[in-house]
Amino acid sequence: MTRRAGRERAGAFLAEGAQAVREALASPGARVREVFATADPRHDELVASARAASVPVRRVTDRAAASLSETVTPQGLVAVCDVPATTVAEALAGRPPLVAVLVGIADPGNAGTVVRVADAAGAGAVVFAGDTVDAYNGKAVRASTGSLFHLPVARDRDVPAVFAACREAGLRLVGADGYAADDLDAAEADLAAPTAWVFGSEAHGLSEDVTAQLDATLRVPLYGRAESLNLATAAAVCLYASARAQHRGARG
Repeated sequence: MTRRAGRERAGAFLAEGAQAVREALASPGARVREVFATADPRHDELVASARAASVPVRRVTDRAAASLSETVTPQGLVAVCDVPATTVAEALAGRPPLVAVLVGIADPGNAGTVVRVADAAGAGAVVFAGDTVDAYNGKAVRASTGSLFHLPVARDRDVPAVFAACREAGLRLVGADGYAADDLDAAEADLAAPTAWVFGSEAHGLSEDVTAQLDATLRVPLYGRAESLNLATAAAVCLYASARAQHRGARG
């Protein structure tokens, strides 16, 4: 299950480390099949939580735990979780006012960090579209620091279908584009509207084909001398700009 093909065959993925296992066990939507834990006493509380939830616990050696890990320093605690079969329509069924859509993102660390940022900003869902990396890649799971279990995460390789579903849910499609004519400051009044922020690949951003399908593109204004922002930082700025505008509108 450390490889995508293995995850797809098993319908399961690995959540490694205390934070990920804690969030998996606490999430009503996550099904934890079993937990592997070394004899480290620091794991005792989570082992007890797993057993209280009727989740099988397998005590393993450090060497066996290391074989399940993709990290340089294995943590000795791994949960085997079902891969959710959440569709895009299901993820958007509650008509969330803020959603993150990832298109063609290759780096699992970036993808997982965007999931974490979306969770922190109060987004209602994250959609992995097109050729974006697997949300349940081990590095992506670790980068999400448990947020993967907090909100619906869906995947569909058909980008136009994802955009259509977002519009059906009442969302305005706005792309983050460093070359856009307008920036966040100029569009502040529009950010309170229900929005699906669309983020493109680290190297090339959003393609012309994708931007042609969007309602708007915006860039993050750069006031200093930095050439650009990395993907996760730009996503944080964009999602929080919408979150602040929506919360102000709700209070007003």
